[in-house]
Amino acid sequence: MSETKGRYEIRLSGAGGQGLMLAGKLLAEAASVYDGKNAVQTQSYGPEARGGKSKTDVVISDGEIDYPKATKVNVLLAMSQPALDEYIGSLQPGGMLVVDSYLVEEPGRDDAIAIPFTMLALEECGRKLFANVVALGAVAELTQAVTWDSLRSAVLARVPKGTEKINDSALDVGRQAARQFLEGK
Repeated sequence: MSETKGRYEIRLSGAGGQGLMLAGKLLAEAASVYDGKNAVQTQSYGPEARGGKSKTDVVISDGEIDYPKATKVNVLLAMSQPALDEYIGSLQPGGMLVVDSYLVEEPGRDDAIAIPFTMLALEECGRKLFANVVALGAVAELTQAVTWDSLRSAVLARVPKGTEKINDSALDVGRQAARQFLEGK
């Protein structure tokens, strides 16, 4: 993957209501609070907060971060076809493209990492609602931008009381899906 040593610019994109803003916050907290790195998270979504395109950028760095938005996206997660179509141009050459193969029909790149996050959430966790956490687990495993323990701690500290076990399971489902993808390469 193309990246500046010790720096990740990760864009999580999809439809409003998919929980990607929360996923971005969790990733940034894992990096800053638990791993001791510098991290910043910004978000953007249209007036159609439920269903329209949305994105959240997370910049993680061992060094200083002088601008809060991703300018050289080296990891793009697309959880919907409209989001992929909108944000694929922001991905740097050689960057990592991760798509939800259940919702993205045409990734447009042969090297895309296609994992059915939404289907896995439904099958393994009982609800599509957990697709964001499944995807977060996969992105963390694929990039190693944060440690697994830090991500797990951030998730368990932030999710609603009573949902810790299912969210922990969703993280692990994503991690295992990423590992299976990597083993199949």
